[in-house]
Amino acid sequence: MSKRKKYRDQDGIFSRPDSPYWWASWSDASGKPTRRSTGVRREDDPRKERAKTVRAKWLLDVQAEKQSPMQPQPQGPTFDDLMVRYIDGPSLEKNSHERDLHSLKPLAKVFMGRELATINGSDVRQYIAERKKVGIAPATINREIGLASAAINWARCELEWVLINPFQGRRQAEPPGRERWLSREEADLLIKTATGWPKADHLVDFIRLGLFTGMRSGEILGLEWSRVDIDRNLIYLGAKNQKNKKAGSVPINQSAREALEARARFRSTYCPDSPWVFCNKKGERIASIKHSFSSVVSKCGLKDVHPHDLRRTFGSWLVQQGVPIHSVSALLRHSDIQVTVNVYAHLAPENLKDAAGVLDEVSRSGFTLDKIDRETACK
Repeated sequence: MSKRKKYRDQDGIFSRPDSPYWWASWSDASGKPTRRSTGVRREDDPRKERAKTVRAKWLLDVQAEKQSPMQPQPQGPTFDDLMVRYIDGPSLEKNSHERDLHSLKPLAKVFMGRELATINGSDVRQYIAERKKVGIAPATINREIGLASAAINWARCELEWVLINPFQGRRQAEPPGRERWLSREEADLLIKTATGWPKADHLVDFIRLGLFTGMRSGEILGLEWSRVDIDRNLIYLGAKNQKNKKAGSVPINQSAREALEARARFRSTYCPDSPWVFCNKKGERIASIKHSFSSVVSKCGLKDVHPHDLRRTFGSWLVQQGVPIHSVSALLRHSDIQVTVNVYAHLAPENLKDAAGVLDEVSRSGFTLDKIDRETACK
């Protein structure tokens, strides 16, 4: 008996071999499974962002339909009105659009159908308390509250809606960020284990690019061959490809080059017309490596390692080798060097020792700090 082919993707968006469009699946107000074409062509929306927006609208309609007809109709704009406009508007221009869609889901369950003017600080505090009660991390809650706050501020500015913003100023204190990075031995073990991993032979190349370019996971998986310059050993990132919204480039060392050459051989063999560096045999972009990455980490016996830790390892190794912090910041493409300092400066204790040694030289030369201060004050 042949297995029934599953079209549904984890995000509710899937493709059908008989259609050029993305399809969406969800449950209607009665709980009945529903599938419908989004009308968005796959070739025009390879990352499924527009298709997800269409599906999000339909989910909002379902929530609205579930409301009791006995409830009074809102007199002003509702939470639904706001979020549909924001998600289909400025959110589409953000690199975090997909994250906005995830953040909207728990917000919608609580505030769907509510008139914006009736949502107050008490409602938001209760929302936060309930999210904490079920174990949601402060960082996740902050992203959800931040989405609602950003949407209201946008509506006040661009749509000239007269609203208060009960979500503003509700940011929760977050614990110190993770500091996990890999040792050379751990990185070698991860690469060795990922090599030839079943159904994910691309994983080892993803790991090598992460370790030796410092690129973010989304940047790697969204990389197109048109932005890879093997001859000049550079990867180009446009403003839309980077978190800092600036165009730039990433240098390629020998290890990163080998990973790209492996992907080029795969493309030549199976899908020579695919624009994606990381694609399957059909030439379709690989959307996620989380499951296979987690499996490899578990097989290695490593603890608390996530894909983003490859980027953190890249920065940590550079700092430990004495690369100046401003150079590390440039390679990581941070928008503010203070971000680099906060995360990586503690890994370069030798720099602090060198700085303290300067004071010894000052003392031996007969110049004391007190004397310097006095002379400066007299000028």
